Amino acid sequence: MENPRIKLAIIGVGRMGITHNSIINSHPDVEITAIVETSPHILNLIKKYIKGINTYDDYHKLFENEKLDAVIICTPPTLHYAIAKEAAKNHIHVFSEKPFTTEKAKAEELAKIFEEQNLVNQVGYVNRFNDIFVTIKQYIQKGLIGEVLRFKSEMYSCTITKAEEGNTWRDSRKNGGGALFEVASHAIDLVNYLIGKPDKVTGSCLKSVYSKHVEDAVNATFLYKNGISGTLNVNWSDESYRKPTNKIEIFGTQGKILADQHGIKIFMKKENSENNMRKGWNAIYITDIFRSVPFYVRGNEFTSQLYHFIECIQKQKMTTNCSFNDAVDTLDIIDAIFNDYELNGKF
Repeated sequence: MENPRIKLAIIGVGRMGITHNSIINSHPDVEITAIVETSPHILNLIKKYIKGINTYDDYHKLFENEKLDAVIICTPPTLHYAIAKEAAKNHIHVFSEKPFTTEKAKAEELAKIFEEQNLVNQVGYVNRFNDIFVTIKQYIQKGLIGEVLRFKSEMYSCTITKAEEGNTWRDSRKNGGGALFEVASHAIDLVNYLIGKPDKVTGSCLKSVYSKHVEDAVNATFLYKNGISGTLNVNWSDESYRKPTNKIEIFGTQGKILADQHGIKIFMKKENSENNMRKGWNAIYITDIFRSVPFYVRGNEFTSQLYHFIECIQKQKMTTNCSFNDAVDTLDIIDAIFNDYELNGKF
């Protein structure tokens, strides 16, 4: 007997909402029954070109009128908390775009609610589903480069390359704008995923390049009680990068890893036949290790994370590979960077 199709709604149809809609619409066990969007123009286009889907301009109306199993939240971060809480009241599983919320206390509250109600919860830190970074995590766990000593996590993009007139959401920290929430959160979550959550943040520096009210560049040092240390370097005003790029460098007692979303370079002090690594430099490309997905948009990892969300619902697996609790850890480090900069970073 086939499983009943999961009835799902998309809340917010900007760039990520459109991306997630196209991916999840490819899943044979999912039925998109409704879309919520505040733009009348976009709603009119949906009504004109997509048949059989109910449309709403208010998420309250969605929850009042639809019988749903799950929602994907792609609104500005300031709305994530209220929408997710309303979803929990209706016993609905939630996938939320990052940074989940901009307030750690609200994030902790949601994590507790969803855990207590046994609801699947996931946040869109997509690097956890990238085959390169998944492979690196496996190498670290195997001890391929020995004991980890130092690391550097970086992210660069050309998101903000000129001063903008007027006010936009990207120029408001309250709305989830700024390089730390929007870009550095990916690099921080990648550290938490690969190395573990830092015990201390120090040496934080926030720099505005074009933005009036938020930071465009972020630097910080992460310290661990076990002696590991690392640095965070992020700049979303770097015009030398055409696409957002995550980089990770990890130095261990037996070797070194250099990687981005597309490939890995590994330096080994000695040969490791078990992992087919020769002494010296080794190269692995995404095409060597990628896992095929049924539908491709922007990268295999975007499909993998949403299909993982659906699989967890079907199997009643409450712990996803990027849960609300994982996102709370990332927010905790973001708060620590802000606090460290306010206390120690200003001259």
